[in-house]
Amino acid sequence: MNDLYQTQNIEQLIDYQDDSVVSKTLIKKDTGTVTLFAFDKGQGLSEHTVPFDALVQILDGEADITISATPHRVKSGEIIIMPKNEPHALKAIEKFKMMLVMIRG
Repeated sequence: MNDLYQTQNIEQLIDYQDDSVVSKTLIKKDTGTVTLFAFDKGQGLSEHTVPFDALVQILDGEADITISATPHRVKSGEIIIMPKNEPHALKAIEKFKMMLVMIRG
């Protein structure tokens, strides 16, 4: 049986790596995905767009998330929605972990 079908501590499912961005896909379906990310301090994702809405939940640490040129400081325990077709980028102010939920339907 898959370990993800049992109770898990979400922050322990992914580890930080020096000078890296680490990702782990938990669910991948035609209708959407759930992916965990761990960003080392200073790491990020450059500006891009996607054709569907995405929800980010910060699990640990702190990030700057820029959506359509507007910066947002998002901290552990907080969420933000990145609307479809809007340019967005992420940068680790300190190490941070996040869960990304993308809805395609």
